[in-house]
Amino acid sequence: MTGRRTSARRFVPILSFLFLTDVLRADDNAPANRPVLFAPTRVGDIRVDGSLDEPAWRNAGVIPDLIQQAPRPGDPTPYRTQVRVLVDSEALYIGITCADPEPTRIGVHTLQRDGDMIGDDRVAVVFDTFNDRRGYYFRVNAAGARGDGLISGPGETSDDWDGVWDAAVRQTDTGWTAEIRIPAATLRFEPHARSWGFNIERTIARHRLTLRWAATTLDSRLDDLSRAGVLEGVSEIRQGLGISIAPYALLNATNDRTKDVRFLKVQWGGDVRYSLTPQLDAILTVNPDFAETEADARQINLTRFPLFFPEKRGFFLEGSNVFRFGLGLAGDFIPFYSRRIGLLDEQLVPLLGGVKVLGQAGRLGIAALDVEADRSQGSPRTNLMAGRVTYDIDEHLRVGTVVTNGDPSGLRSNTLAGLDAVWRTSQFHGDKNLFLGAWGAVSAGDVGNGRRSGFGVKVDYPNDLWNLALRFDDYGEALDPALGFLPRPGTRQYRFSAAYQPRPEGGIFGWVRQCFFELGSKLVTDLHGIPETWRVFTAPFNVRTQSGEHLEANWAPEFERLFRPFEIAPGVVIPAGSYRFHRFRTEAQSSEHRPWRVGATLWFGGFYTGHLTQVSAFANWTSPAGHLSGEVSAENDFGRLPQGDFIERLWQAKAVYAFSTDLVLATYLQYDSGSRAVGMNARLRWTVNPGNDVFLVWNRGWRSPAEGNPYNLEARSDQIVLKARWTFRP
Repeated sequence: MTGRRTSARRFVPILSFLFLTDVLRADDNAPANRPVLFAPTRVGDIRVDGSLDEPAWRNAGVIPDLIQQAPRPGDPTPYRTQVRVLVDSEALYIGITCADPEPTRIGVHTLQRDGDMIGDDRVAVVFDTFNDRRGYYFRVNAAGARGDGLISGPGETSDDWDGVWDAAVRQTDTGWTAEIRIPAATLRFEPHARSWGFNIERTIARHRLTLRWAATTLDSRLDDLSRAGVLEGVSEIRQGLGISIAPYALLNATNDRTKDVRFLKVQWGGDVRYSLTPQLDAILTVNPDFAETEADARQINLTRFPLFFPEKRGFFLEGSNVFRFGLGLAGDFIPFYSRRIGLLDEQLVPLLGGVKVLGQAGRLGIAALDVEADRSQGSPRTNLMAGRVTYDIDEHLRVGTVVTNGDPSGLRSNTLAGLDAVWRTSQFHGDKNLFLGAWGAVSAGDVGNGRRSGFGVKVDYPNDLWNLALRFDDYGEALDPALGFLPRPGTRQYRFSAAYQPRPEGGIFGWVRQCFFELGSKLVTDLHGIPETWRVFTAPFNVRTQSGEHLEANWAPEFERLFRPFEIAPGVVIPAGSYRFHRFRTEAQSSEHRPWRVGATLWFGGFYTGHLTQVSAFANWTSPAGHLSGEVSAENDFGRLPQGDFIERLWQAKAVYAFSTDLVLATYLQYDSGSRAVGMNARLRWTVNPGNDVFLVWNRGWRSPAEGNPYNLEARSDQIVLKARWTFRP
């Protein structure tokens, strides 16, 4: 009986959470009236070249202008933005005319697909194709660079999805125009549906000015599809056969001097996608390859816990947002962490193939993945599986479950199961955002001794003036997700954050766009309540200026308890014990919209038994048209402790030359003193047309000897890959 009570207690937070959300519904007002746009059927040809000169555009549905959303909602601006929308059975067409009284000041920093557009003039559109608060977003900057992603809820937008679509931009004497074509086969939607959720946003970077069609309050997010407008006239769009075939072929030449291995290999494989229903896709991958993936950004680790690295491989990125579990767990606990697949002890493991199912079935959200990993490094052939199902109880409350099975090493059994619930509203006390979340999880298999379960709750109030969050998580000692990420099992973690973010109205603070007075606290104890870590982060001064500069100063007292000695650097061992110290930080960054952007951060103060000074700086430059850009950054950490001094360095440099938005050469160089290694990743991507790409990739590694001059680098490895990937839609 005791075991059954303990098992039931794991999910008490979720039961309490469901009761609380039912009470809160009484305070949830109905959303305001949503604007409506009718999209007529296209008559006549449209060539996607950025010029809205075809006769077909004269019959389009028109949004005559957008409304200022930030910094002063509703105020007039000189940046008139006209939006036109057309549909036919095969595609959706959007034409946007962006007036600008100073067209020579239009900001452009990238021509890369999914590049950083934060300092660019740009437009973005979102679609809720099932009217279930999930959907797609597409963005285009003033040079025609494209970006896209999937929306699974407010604040839960994933940039990792790459759809097949086309866009072009043309600069004019009065601003710029954008032309977008999104094929129906790129989207999932309900056939014959009369309307979709729809919204559009324009950003003028130099003024940090945002214009929108719907959701025009400061607390509104573009990815909050409950606030979107309505697009009618989409009932004629057809998805086609729902089949897409994307084969690839590559030539790989490798020379690994550390292992005295040279080879030339021809490889092939690809993906087949089939729409089981209009909402649900099945994807089969055979012999997957990720040669075109950009190298990981290296990190310096001065903690005793593993670092988190984001997933970058395309097959695993698509649908990764559906696997998100809980509310705001971030890198503290991820039940399914796809980087565990195909990587073992930082070495690549060949993948033979896999199957993935993604999508919706009514109110059910479904994500399932099954991958077969080949033998490697003494590990047997291994099957790895992850699945997630969510259910929308209503438009605010979503409950879900996640299951993973398998161990990347193939040497033990491991299963994890979890249950979560998230409740969201954008009408709390009228028009405020409020999110509530709860989760519980349990491990099974060869996971060691101790409690195998965990649970947590979070309350989040993310709004413009006040941004508040409160969170508690409990992780058992034997909560062990072999296909997940959990850096600190056997702990209880308490977090609180509060930010008061006023916007001064002129006077002596007229140069400030917004202030951020922040207070954050974190307490980590073991399961007996003994503190292991606590930290208080304060921001008594943190401002964004009217021109976009960022200035900040912080004070952060910290506490760490070491139960065993900790080697923070080679030969520098901090003894077990309790340590309390104070850290201080200053930061300054110039605005993102400028051709030159520079910034520096200085951390200094106590650190365990001594002192630590950390200096980080960066400089970015972009040519006026965005064709050439460069970035250099450096982090240098200087530790002075009685047990010994140490220096950790991380230097990085990026250079990008874009011949056009469809032909881009990018080079990435990194050096860190911990490995004494330099790595280079150079990638040329040619998009022949949407969905058809050719990549030429060169990876080269150097390493300095253990003793002597650290800058005396020796070449250790070379890899050159030529890869072609095509997409066919019968």
